[in-house]
Amino acid sequence: MKAQGPRARLVDRIADVSAADWDLLANPSGEEFNPFITHAFLKALEDSDSVGTEAGWRPAHALLEDGKNIVAAAPMYVKSHSYGEYVFDHHWADAFHRAGGRYYPKLQVAVPFTPATGRRLLVGQNKDARIPLATALMQFAERLRLSSLHITFAEREEYNALARLGFLQRTDQQFHWQNEGYATFVDFLGALSSIKRKNLRRERAEALSADITVEWITGSDIKERHWDAFFDFYIETGSRKWGSPYLTREFFSLVGAAMPDRILLVMAKRNGRYIAGALNFIGSHALYGRNWGAIEHHRFLHFELCYYQAIDYAIAHKLPRVEAGAQGAHKLARGYMPVETHSLHWIAHAGLRSAVERYLREERRAVAEEIEALSEHGPFRNEGTD
Repeated sequence: MKAQGPRARLVDRIADVSAADWDLLANPSGEEFNPFITHAFLKALEDSDSVGTEAGWRPAHALLEDGKNIVAAAPMYVKSHSYGEYVFDHHWADAFHRAGGRYYPKLQVAVPFTPATGRRLLVGQNKDARIPLATALMQFAERLRLSSLHITFAEREEYNALARLGFLQRTDQQFHWQNEGYATFVDFLGALSSIKRKNLRRERAEALSADITVEWITGSDIKERHWDAFFDFYIETGSRKWGSPYLTREFFSLVGAAMPDRILLVMAKRNGRYIAGALNFIGSHALYGRNWGAIEHHRFLHFELCYYQAIDYAIAHKLPRVEAGAQGAHKLARGYMPVETHSLHWIAHAGLRSAVERYLREERRAVAEEIEALSEHGPFRNEGTD
């Protein structure tokens, strides 16, 4: 009798998956630790109703099982819109709708509201499981009669491996700060051109000029009063930027309780009260800037809390890089250099797939050219110059 291979199934709550089994696949020993693909982070999103059917992010996590053992998994959602993804496909949906097609719902392999690269096909140390898992994901999309399957902010190895299955490849860019072994922020400044160095010093001084002090708060030192203050900042700023912020107040309490040592709050205080803050998550090789908000406007305070304090923290804790989130060419002048990000897209309809493939071919070329051009205008001094 022919032996059966692993069986694939979907679960609609990550709570129904063993945290130990999931985390062993997500962050195997010896590999870079990413906080966003942990069971704790994804569960906090679900338990707080930040994701769910009403939010347009219905969990449909994929598991590949060999007997009773989970050998691969993917954080996946049935999406009824394209918000909170940071890899924008609204124009694909609009074009398909005008042609009489139905783009939504779709399948999304991602960490909701989190534009940070990381493993999306969770296979532990068994990289050979990527292909059968990805094949199962496509089969789920076909069986559910969904228009498409999207794997966003994937690692480069996943991006390369899945192209042969018919996934379309897409690139974009972010700005990351790289730690070149700096001992202090002053050492980092020394690597910049003189004019950029002067500008950064001026911005840092002006940001805190109104008797503002800054606190780093992490671990058990984070209290509910800190989350209350930060949520006020998040709502105030998020409402102006997006209209409706994604995360609920409960999310911050839940994730703070579940993984306190992976969280850094950078909080600004003036006249005895908190007025602004930046939320970061701590990986083994990176500090990830996630959310920011303020209830008072002070020039350059956003740059101070989100970019310069993150660099300070990374240097102090010997982290190799800072990932400051999506978009923002203004980060270039502050030492954050452009890097390529990757996503993969499987589209069922042959006509739409062909049109998107042509578009992505040109987009990849444009992204590569922009990264090259931006890199030439970085803030770092050339050898032999000040």
